[in-house]
Amino acid sequence: MDSLESHLEMLNIDDNKEEKWIKHYSSTQKMLLVGDGDFSFAVCLAEAFGSATNIVATSLYSEEMMRLKYSGAASNLRELEELGCTVMHGVNAHTMNSHPLLTHKLFGRIVYNFPQAALKRSEANIRQIESHRRLVKGFFKSASDMMEENGEVHVTHKTPDPYSKWEIEKLAEEAGLFLVEKVKFRKSDYPGYENKRGSGSRADESFPPGNCCTFKFGKSTSL
Repeated sequence: MDSLESHLEMLNIDDNKEEKWIKHYSSTQKMLLVGDGDFSFAVCLAEAFGSATNIVATSLYSEEMMRLKYSGAASNLRELEELGCTVMHGVNAHTMNSHPLLTHKLFGRIVYNFPQAALKRSEANIRQIESHRRLVKGFFKSASDMMEENGEVHVTHKTPDPYSKWEIEKLAEEAGLFLVEKVKFRKSDYPGYENKRGSGSRADESFPPGNCCTFKFGKSTSL
């Protein structure tokens, strides 16, 4: 059994430890973070909990590419390792439910902040919007197979036009999910988190979240 597999096997909640919270997230939840940029969101949660043994943080990119793209990646990876986080590279949001190390793993919270496909056109371009929608739709479909009973999928997303045209709630419904709650996202609630552009020559730059919300979805019991 390799080290990653060992980490996943040991992913558990210590009931003897005091429960700690940061905004919507608790140290007692098994958490899967998807497309976590430079892993600063994982670090933020881990520091709030005092541990990251309940967290699996993933990236689409290889570790080498992560370190090249993001100036803070190396230090964030070191801290996550020290705090017991399971970090996985090369994880595709569309196929994560069939990843050899994630198959049959269930999570209480699956979080994808500011999902976006590679930016090849303006955000208002219909083809770019459709590219974003395909990404999110595939994520919802995959995530719906990985939820614990009463688990939730969280997506943080900008709400003004043209981002409203992504129709996040409709995409979730098509994957058998229903809206539990929609709450305003404030970056200040997550000390140290840096939302990254993620693609192009400015990949390591943060962007103003502006008006955005965290959409929380549950799984329809009829499925």
